[in-house]
Amino acid sequence: MNNLNQATIDDGQKVVYPGEYSGLYCVGCEKFVTEKDLVNGLCPEHQKKPERLSEKNYFFRLSSYLRNVEKLILENKLTVLPKERRKETLGLVKQGLDDFSISREKVSWGIPLPFDSRQNAYVWVDALPNYVSAVGYGDDPKQFEKWWRDACVVHLIGKDILKFHAIFWPAMLLAVGEKPPDVIFVHGYFTIEGQKMSKTLRNVVDPNFLVKKYGSDATRYLLLTQFPFGQDGDVDERRLVEKYNSDLANDLGNLVSRVINMVKNYCQGQIPEPSSYHKSDQELKREAINCGDTVFEHIKKINLNQAIDQILKLVRSTNRYIENQAPWNLAKDGNQERLGTVLYSGCESLRIISALFYPLFPIKCLRIRELLGLSGEELNPSLEKAKAWGILKPGTKVGKPESLFPRIQTRSERKESIKPEAKRFAEGREAIPEISFEEFSKIDFKVAEVKEAQRVKGTDKLLKLRIDLGSEQREIVAAVAQAYSPEEMIGKKIVVVTNLKPAKIRGIESKGMLLAAQDGKILSLVSVDKDVKKGSKIS
Repeated sequence: MNNLNQATIDDGQKVVYPGEYSGLYCVGCEKFVTEKDLVNGLCPEHQKKPERLSEKNYFFRLSSYLRNVEKLILENKLTVLPKERRKETLGLVKQGLDDFSISREKVSWGIPLPFDSRQNAYVWVDALPNYVSAVGYGDDPKQFEKWWRDACVVHLIGKDILKFHAIFWPAMLLAVGEKPPDVIFVHGYFTIEGQKMSKTLRNVVDPNFLVKKYGSDATRYLLLTQFPFGQDGDVDERRLVEKYNSDLANDLGNLVSRVINMVKNYCQGQIPEPSSYHKSDQELKREAINCGDTVFEHIKKINLNQAIDQILKLVRSTNRYIENQAPWNLAKDGNQERLGTVLYSGCESLRIISALFYPLFPIKCLRIRELLGLSGEELNPSLEKAKAWGILKPGTKVGKPESLFPRIQTRSERKESIKPEAKRFAEGREAIPEISFEEFSKIDFKVAEVKEAQRVKGTDKLLKLRIDLGSEQREIVAAVAQAYSPEEMIGKKIVVVTNLKPAKIRGIESKGMLLAAQDGKILSLVSVDKDVKKGSKIS
């Protein structure tokens, strides 16, 4: 602040000078506003009438630097993004701005000016120099050289403070002979029914609630993909659930689960050795190693949505590749050479995805890398290795398969899944009827091993399973597809009701029913805790 006070312009005039200010002040925004900033006489963000203040202050001679700030923006030496915010900033400069107050006389709290202890620094002017003082300005020249003068300085700000950061702050830096920031990216608001979230208006969505429900990784993803980064957008929890299920549970979570499961079931739990690459393998390899450069270019331009979409595109391409190559058929036919190439390609693509998604999903991506057998320094992803193929070592043991993003049941799905009689029981209008031991003993429970599994066409809930009961094999249809992929089911020992009357489901005769427990969004198969023989009777 002293440096600013001592600065002069070409004609020797002081940059900071005493004067008197009379104007409107919004306590909620902690800034002076003009009549044109108001809507029906109220602050549009806090819905309150600003106070009329008149006091002696110190002022910054902004008028002497406006043209220089405009020139920097026009020449993109000071880049303001997105482009509509650049246009807004230039519009503010063109319409002309008055010199602004840097101190307050009638406010008891705050930091006294170093050159006049009767005045406290205006909160915004006091806050802005923290950008440079935090990196050594005034006391550590080496650090300041490294992190400000020699660096590409990027400010990420909210649109309500655009004028302070894109005009006032660059002008203050020019006044003391320092370069302004290189890039100012202005993000929008999370809104509720079009209204900016505000503690004053009490329309805030508690992030702790979202983290508790979805996890910190998923919450970060859901908030960044609700709408284009930089724009305003409503936070709608129904859309959060839809995106969670489609992008995270169905796409990414399912890919991790199916690839690790197949390595476990078909390759003795070890990363297989690839052999010759077919055209489809080369296409996946090319897309995966090129993805890093594309993502990095988007991030440099702060196009976060495009960067995320690019990685998700690779996730979907890998899922399609696995579906088209059908490793389960290769295993069934005994084609181990081709199977090794397909599963190695799936694992390598997953490794690259885990590196590129790491800034967004640090917890889940670390787990993916652990599941792929990476350890030590290899757990920490690098961009260079994310642009290379063949990093995973054949023979490495993979981890125990798990569901990274368990699917969340939507309200409509929960309503559909409750049968009328069960709903009456749940609401307490009817008691659950008792049955005799004789009736119960008629039910034949047996242990079965799942030999084959595939999705039932036309539904995302059903799997067709071929089960082995020791003395015979049969088919059953089970509504477990939203919790378990076909690959996860293969090899599992489950509990089945074997003497249930056969039923036609989607044209498939289902001879039996597996048992599962459900708790809200969690579905868990009923199984035995020891390795008993197929067909063992449960009593």
